[in-house]
Amino acid sequence: MKKFILFFMLLAFPAALPARTVDVAAAYIGASHFDQVRVAATMAPTLNLLTGIEAQTIHERAFEDPIYSVGVPIHLDFDLLQFNITPFYYFKNKSDNPDYQDASAYGVTARMIIALEDDQVNDLYTHAVLGVSYANQQGTVFREGGEFSNTDYAQMVYTLQLHKNFFRMFGFEAAANVFQYPDGITGVTGLRSILNQQDLAFTQTFDVTHDLAKYTLGARITRMWPDNAATLYVGYRYGEYYTADPEHSFIVGNSFAATRNISADIAYNHVRTIHNDNKRDILYARMIMSF
Repeated sequence: MKKFILFFMLLAFPAALPARTVDVAAAYIGASHFDQVRVAATMAPTLNLLTGIEAQTIHERAFEDPIYSVGVPIHLDFDLLQFNITPFYYFKNKSDNPDYQDASAYGVTARMIIALEDDQVNDLYTHAVLGVSYANQQGTVFREGGEFSNTDYAQMVYTLQLHKNFFRMFGFEAAANVFQYPDGITGVTGLRSILNQQDLAFTQTFDVTHDLAKYTLGARITRMWPDNAATLYVGYRYGEYYTADPEHSFIVGNSFAATRNISADIAYNHVRTIHNDNKRDILYARMIMSF
């Protein structure tokens, strides 16, 4: 509880500073196996800089205590070139099994957005995104033969995305992520970790994912009504994993302006393995207030 109070104190700090704009967001993600709450506050102190703080708490059925994490997003805008950098930290979570190590994690995500087309007169754009993420996890690595060891375990994620809109009415996004494990993946059958892999690379799912992926491929199509600040979107992702069966993920959602300063985003996500052995239905709801 003390950590959660600290999160809200940190979120209040950027809003108290002089800034051009301040956005405050809150999101709830729920499924049968977890509940997740995200809160964030960002400000634009200059024309080229957007920064703030974000925090999340996750209550999973597999862990006795809630999982807490905090991140500091930094966005730099140089017109045709933009950078997103977010260092993050997961607070230590005590293991309910004395044989397993207490879990924690830290890392950073970095994205470079290149404007291949930026037609402001006709409101048309084409963006390419190059990204790399790093995380170090303290947890328990399980190996073939039933062996396990408490250790630090590192991973990298490389991301390539393409965003494009058409006729001010449609948007298209394609993304690919490739995962690398510098500490080795041979013989690894599982990892008891609190890190949500979606913090390294969003892979068209709202699920909390701890499995170690090989790669993911995804796409999203959006129908936009710019004058009404509203969209309808559908997304799909296919992923293969070292420690789980391959998965399909389907997303359908709607974002809209509730008032002049408040917008909302509501989505449904269905995830299932290729043999239908594991199915999850996930609800996502987010609200953003601008000041």
